[in-house]
Amino acid sequence: EDPSLERHFKGHRDAVTSVDFSLNKKQLASGSMDSCLMIWSMKPQMRAYRFVGHKDAVMCVQFSPSGHLVASGSRDKTVRLWVPSVKGESTVFKAHTATVRSVHFSSDGQSLVTASDDKTVKVWTVHRQKFLFSLSQHINWVRCARFSPDGRLIVSASDDKTVKLWDKTSRECIHSFCEHGGFVNDVDFHPSGTCIAAAGTDNTVKVWDVRMNRLLQHYQGNAVVNSLSFHPSGNYLITASNDSTLKILDLLEGRLLYTLHGHQGPATCVAFSRAGDFFASGGSDEQVMVWKTNFDVTDYGDVLKAQKSGTSVDGTRHTPVEMDCGVHLKKTKPQDSGRNQEQQEEETSLTNTLEHIMGQLDVLTQTVSILEQRLTLTEDKLKECLENQQKIIQNK
Repeated sequence: EDPSLERHFKGHRDAVTSVDFSLNKKQLASGSMDSCLMIWSMKPQMRAYRFVGHKDAVMCVQFSPSGHLVASGSRDKTVRLWVPSVKGESTVFKAHTATVRSVHFSSDGQSLVTASDDKTVKVWTVHRQKFLFSLSQHINWVRCARFSPDGRLIVSASDDKTVKLWDKTSRECIHSFCEHGGFVNDVDFHPSGTCIAAAGTDNTVKVWDVRMNRLLQHYQGNAVVNSLSFHPSGNYLITASNDSTLKILDLLEGRLLYTLHGHQGPATCVAFSRAGDFFASGGSDEQVMVWKTNFDVTDYGDVLKAQKSGTSVDGTRHTPVEMDCGVHLKKTKPQDSGRNQEQQEEETSLTNTLEHIMGQLDVLTQTVSILEQRLTLTEDKLKECLENQQKIIQNK
């Protein structure tokens, strides 16, 4: 079955720049040149939230891994963290000295990496909202920066036509991929963490192995590629291009699988849901579209479990190091439909419990953050009192 259009969201008043699903697929966030961030509910008849706070175009949005926060970056040079609720409260990071093009949470939700036209990549702690360090070797705008799945590496893409790989701990650039013939618009890690895909204004998508630093695959298109997203199974890559199309590439076969026409004008952004059963796209036509994936009726759960344990889907052991880009993963057969009801119910209740725990943790972290701020205030007050006492004593 081909991918099919599931929902169609209208509400932005200018080009959509970025889309992202929450963990549970209940919400979809989008950013737009209209300076707004929208949170759409995947449930029919549920109203969307429009978050106003940025003073200029919103260039990027992302849900935190638990789904309890949304980060956005803007042309107003700031990064905001939102609580995606009715109130839509947000805190501001005075981050960069130019447009912020990209925000990305680490998979543990503790760090945030941002990329900007000020040619730097910056890393922040999410809960203390504290700036940690800058990576500054790019010599032009940085369009995109992302953490590897294990959080040890950062990849960044720039208008200096390079993709750089950084070690988060040593803060050094490990490698520069310079094979792009144009600006690099987007880059992301394969779910296995062993390779990256980058999209460019030279109409190409390139996939590199980050252990050998060699080019694995090269897809030549007919238009500028603005955005890409890996399917959680690691078997597919979806792209959004200036010729208004979305293309789904089969990484196992190394070929184009589908071309989808939905947008009028350039397709600007695309993202798979965390389970891979949906993907969303945005365009200069102000539309946000949600598609049902439909291809390959695999039980992705198995693929993901196998990847985590380092066993390939066909049952042979792999150390994660050998998992060559996940590109050798065999397609799994649809599971026996006789999976007993109880097992599924157990899994659902477990998922719900976990989501609840994550929610509680987020609340705790926010509380701790507030307590820390209060403590700082108290300390400052105390210091002031002591200084005043010193002065009084001296005057006496």
